[in-house]
Amino acid sequence: MSHLIFRSACAALLLALAGCATLSDSPQQQLEVHAILDHREVAGIGCVLENDVGRWFVVAPGRVTVARSAQPLSVDCARRGLGVASEQVGSRFDTDKLIGNAVVSAGLGYLVDRHSGAGFSYPSTLTVRMRTPQPADGGLAPAADNPVF
Repeated sequence: MSHLIFRSACAALLLALAGCATLSDSPQQQLEVHAILDHREVAGIGCVLENDVGRWFVVAPGRVTVARSAQPLSVDCARRGLGVASEQVGSRFDTDKLIGNAVVSAGLGYLVDRHSGAGFSYPSTLTVRMRTPQPADGGLAPAADNPVF
């Protein structure tokens, strides 16, 4: 009888760990950043990525490791004389973790994961659309409506 209880407890523990991203996922994620201008990729674009956890710099095209968060990621890119871009990327909760959290911990694991940022991720490839600065605005105001692909 105690052997059956032990196996049941082990199975429950495995289910709980599968549902909690805070325990099973890395708090960081690697992203690939690309910049396009006039329908072609451009190189040597400096980009700053920022969320509520930190700030990172990458030269596009390139890779950068960021901290996961439930909050959106701001992507600001520029290259003097070429163009600027400013976009927001939302994070998404991993559906498998959400189901595991709902079943095993009645949603408590989701609250923990939301607070820690684990279980959330950004798209692995970010493509920002650059725009050339207009003489009237001096190139300082980035377009707010550019989508991230």
